[in-house]
Amino acid sequence: MIIAHDLGTSADKASLHDMDGRVIATANYSYPVDFGPHGRAEQDPEHWWTAVVATTAELLARGQVGPNDIDAVGMSGQMMGAVFLGHDSSPVRPALIWADQRSVEQAQALEASLGLDRAYQRTGHRLNANYTLPKAMWVRDNEPEAWERTAHVCLAKDFLVHRLTGQLLTDPTDASGTNAFDQNSGDWWPDAFEAAGLDSRLFPQVVASTTIAGGLRDSAARDLGLRRGTPVVMGGGDGPMASVGVGSIGPEDDAYISLGSSAWLAVASERPLHDPLMRTFSFNHVVPGTFAPMATMQSAGSSLEWAAGLLKAPTGGSTTVELLRGAEEVRAAQEGLFFLPYLMGERSPHWSTEARGVFIGLARHHDARHLTRAVLEGVAFNLRTCAQAFDAGGTAIPRVSVVGGGASSDLWLQIIADILGIPVSRRSTVSDANSLGCAITTLVGIGALDDFGAARTLSSVSATFQPEGAAGYRDAAEHFEDAYERLAGWFVRSSRS
Repeated sequence: MIIAHDLGTSADKASLHDMDGRVIATANYSYPVDFGPHGRAEQDPEHWWTAVVATTAELLARGQVGPNDIDAVGMSGQMMGAVFLGHDSSPVRPALIWADQRSVEQAQALEASLGLDRAYQRTGHRLNANYTLPKAMWVRDNEPEAWERTAHVCLAKDFLVHRLTGQLLTDPTDASGTNAFDQNSGDWWPDAFEAAGLDSRLFPQVVASTTIAGGLRDSAARDLGLRRGTPVVMGGGDGPMASVGVGSIGPEDDAYISLGSSAWLAVASERPLHDPLMRTFSFNHVVPGTFAPMATMQSAGSSLEWAAGLLKAPTGGSTTVELLRGAEEVRAAQEGLFFLPYLMGERSPHWSTEARGVFIGLARHHDARHLTRAVLEGVAFNLRTCAQAFDAGGTAIPRVSVVGGGASSDLWLQIIADILGIPVSRRSTVSDANSLGCAITTLVGIGALDDFGAARTLSSVSATFQPEGAAGYRDAAEHFEDAYERLAGWFVRSSRS
């Protein structure tokens, strides 16, 4: 049996699997995010370790297994953050996670030096504050004491692999989300580090996602209650891991949407997808020699979570379930009510750190039901613009599967089907696509599976939603896009006031 850990933005979702990849038991452990002014989004890496320890113990108990029953441990983690480690490999400050937006000036400096188009062609990504390299520059420029103590910069799952094995490494999926990885050479890009004024040796060695990073060292084995020397497979970033978990491992497989705190629309391809307008980007895939082109938005489920925290449901409660039930009774866009879901700026398709969330078209009769519906529709409208970016680049999206917490809502999936105008299917791996992808990668890494082909059989379609109301949303989609275009300049001016 193996244990797979998926270190997300809000929790570690761990799972116990047999040697064919089937799930035996699952466990979750939540931790906080420190959101603050000027785009701050930080987490304490020690909270991640506490979560891994807790979920491991829970899995052993639920599965009624002991240390000798576990053949390997694998890791998946949130991407594009920056963990700062001292010479003793302990964190010197909280980690800047993917959502942190404070390194805008640093990203602009990289753009001035490298050129936006040149960097996009080499790294598969825009130069942007979301990524690791600008974040490292920001800490250097703004926190000299912390920077003085920094010996290594790594990603979230890399920190945990190091804590488990003593080896500090990364893999191509996470490396490709740093703004410093050359997808042509498959290694760090010297020009990026020169432009940043940083030593590339700060970043870990890049090894394949299926690499056995090492065995559990004594201290980790004691904390986890596992056998010393248990193999730890390197794993990868949560986006490409989710691709494996939904069976998106080659160009012949369907596109999918991950509808979690953030959301992304992704395909699998044999090469990076270079959109002329740079609305999409490409990670390296967990599957060697392939890529995972994506369009990612910042605030999907987190927009609904934010709204649920503020609104009262019609029954007087404030649960998300009640708000969703109320949203079934009303319409929003058809009444001229829209929500721009840019609470933390936006990546695809606008790539604006200045963009902000907006309700527009409010009328006196609108209540919590309408506002909730507008949030659901706003996320779907933004995903529609992401799908259009793929279409414009020659990659058609005729249908899509959905996983993530938001996929549990029939209403939301129907809205997405209507607004995208294509069939939308819920996968059986709604909440564990990442951990299943991690499990498959781990099993390939230890030789229990010959290749990633099992990914296509370990999940299935559990429901499909046809685009029944697409005609009613066509004009509304244009109004949504027009609202952003009209407000884009205002967002920029407001950020500077």
